[in-house]
Amino acid sequence: RKQVPTIKARLPLTFNMLKTTKLHALCALFGCIANAPNTDAFSTQLHQRAKFASRTITFSSTIDVEAEEEEPIPPTADLLQTQNSLLTIASSSDRGQCATSDQRAKASDLISTLEQSNPTESPTTYPEKIEGTWELLYSDTQLFRSSPFFMAGRAVCKTEDEAKQYDWFCDMHREALAVSRIGKVRQIIGPTRMVSEFEVKVGAVPFLSDFTPFKYSGGLPVTIDGAIVSSADITPTESGNAWEIFMDTVEIKGSNIPILRQILDNGLKLGSRDLGSFLEDNVSGYTNPRPVFETTYLDDTMRISRDQDGKVFVYGKVSDVIEPTNYDGVESDLGITNLLEGLNDSVFKFFI
Repeated sequence: RKQVPTIKARLPLTFNMLKTTKLHALCALFGCIANAPNTDAFSTQLHQRAKFASRTITFSSTIDVEAEEEEPIPPTADLLQTQNSLLTIASSSDRGQCATSDQRAKASDLISTLEQSNPTESPTTYPEKIEGTWELLYSDTQLFRSSPFFMAGRAVCKTEDEAKQYDWFCDMHREALAVSRIGKVRQIIGPTRMVSEFEVKVGAVPFLSDFTPFKYSGGLPVTIDGAIVSSADITPTESGNAWEIFMDTVEIKGSNIPILRQILDNGLKLGSRDLGSFLEDNVSGYTNPRPVFETTYLDDTMRISRDQDGKVFVYGKVSDVIEPTNYDGVESDLGITNLLEGLNDSVFKFFI
């Protein structure tokens, strides 16, 4: 805690004023207890209010009042309840992917309530809060649109019709991923850089019963794993409420496909800026897109952001780490090694 200068003032205080001050403090304390949810963050807030209510005031005809800079106030009970309600919808709907229309409407109302109570003005100017690793908890659109790559693709659209066509393309892209399972979706925010990680798992040997002499249900437990990693430069806007994003590269990391893994690890990546520069030189009116990604709510554990169309993304902070995930430990064996180990441990139980 920083040491701050003490400001002293002499204020007249009557006996009735003192009673009123203590009464208000005690009412605030008991009201807090009556409505308290069982969370660590709220326990901190309760402790702060208890200290205020028990503070001793010495006075005669005048008193000395010491005022000092207050620490940031944790979220109120109502705000915490709003967050908990939103997280309940997020967890029960697979981050919004399976949300019903009623759930989406309720989540939208909860998000609006949080945004109206945003405790951090100009959030991109607070690196101690906004920098770190954030996992996507909820969205009202496709999860992959949290990637700067897809935000840049949308920013290329100049008309409403083009934007609708892009939305349709994203819908079809999600349908194409129907046979896959989306894992972690992250944004890693550094001082000048955003890295988006989109982990996915796809069945490698599905439904071969039509091509084999034996029948079985479903596919084989062999999967193709990998993470689509998009990197971009970020520049805070003048308002401090958003970043301007300049897309850089897209690459696949952590692939478990033999041979392909070695090729990818040797630096194979898509450089979007080179492609953009080529188009700028050869296509009239084309400029490299720089979409704006706004942060509408920020506290120590939650961030709400919106793209240029107002599509919402709710993130939870998991750490202050600003380095991308290291996927070197992923074996390039299609998961067969783990499959055989599990088979041996569960069935054959042959140990050396």
